[in-house]
Amino acid sequence: MTAMPQAPTPAKKHLLATRLVAAALLLGWMSGAAEIPRLTADGYAVPQPGRYFVFPRDHGSHPEFAIEWWYITGHLTAADQSQFGFQATFFRRALVPPGLTNASSSASFGSSQIYLAHMALVNPGTGKFIFQEKLNRDGWDAYASTNTMDVRNGNWSLRLVSPQAGRPEFYQLQGTVAAEVAFALKLIPRKPLVIFGTNGVSRKAADPRASSHYLTFPRLSAAGTLTLNETNQAVAGEAWMDHEFSSSQLGAGQVGWDWLSLQLFDGRELMAYRLRRQDGSTDPFSTVAWIDLAGKVVQIGPDQFNWSVCAHWQSLQSGADYPSLVRLQAINPATSRPESFMVQPLVADQELTGKLGGVGYWEGACRVLDENKTVIGRAYLELTGYGESLRGKF
Repeated sequence: MTAMPQAPTPAKKHLLATRLVAAALLLGWMSGAAEIPRLTADGYAVPQPGRYFVFPRDHGSHPEFAIEWWYITGHLTAADQSQFGFQATFFRRALVPPGLTNASSSASFGSSQIYLAHMALVNPGTGKFIFQEKLNRDGWDAYASTNTMDVRNGNWSLRLVSPQAGRPEFYQLQGTVAAEVAFALKLIPRKPLVIFGTNGVSRKAADPRASSHYLTFPRLSAAGTLTLNETNQAVAGEAWMDHEFSSSQLGAGQVGWDWLSLQLFDGRELMAYRLRRQDGSTDPFSTVAWIDLAGKVVQIGPDQFNWSVCAHWQSLQSGADYPSLVRLQAINPATSRPESFMVQPLVADQELTGKLGGVGYWEGACRVLDENKTVIGRAYLELTGYGESLRGKF
């Protein structure tokens, strides 16, 4: 397999050495030589290899894990050809481990889980980006079923609608953004569910507790209505849905991540998860996943891809300095040859400042260009840990 040409700098040598150590730990874990703790020190579940997923149950909530999110991003087109990008995220954060929760006690009502949700819409035609946050305790105005995908925060909801009369299952998303936007979308999977990672576990660091179960629908059709400034319009497009649950997302020395979902016009998808270290370097447990036309996924490590920042944008609100033009070059495992993708935001300012949740980040709709500057797909890019480290928060 052709390797990416990189200069043998001291930083690169250090990264290679770190990766060899991490690979050795990973090999031991996969072979059973390394023991994986079943619980964190404070009593939350740690993802275990070989988990047997059962659906629709595993589309639902997993309160034995500390952190969980259901994440939908997508691109929509209206009848007048107006373009929009949208994000809908439902977060669950446990407040106490399951063993300490007494559900029968009225004093414990709303004290076991807290729910944060984000909704955002970007209008490239006007350059406007708007978002809203909601924060509620379990049972007050938020809920997540443990039996199926049925998540709610206020008047925002995401739920699985089971097959009826020969119709395929689909997902119903409803949300608003402040007083300006409302949308109701029907999401139908066009590709099989993908489980990222090895043996059902997506490792994020050498410490096996920094891992997750990571389930994704990489391509869904999206259709419904968008209400913008009291005007209803039909919209259609494509979306990407992530569902991830864990008890720790970061390891020692990591400050955040750069996450990227690409939906190429040729029917393929890519997911990049670049875990970023304190010095800005790429952590050895970073990965790029290639998803082919049939939905088969192959993941590669950081020795087979290169992530470079070509331009920056600084937020006037948070002061964070974000990448604003990113180039991803990765070895295609199907051909053993590199492919290059330029990821360009449709609007520069797509920052969610995180006043309720305490974590600000950039999450934005992008176009994907090849080396000839031809648009070859759509993407969503997430940039975290640029304002402050996320270590200890995830």
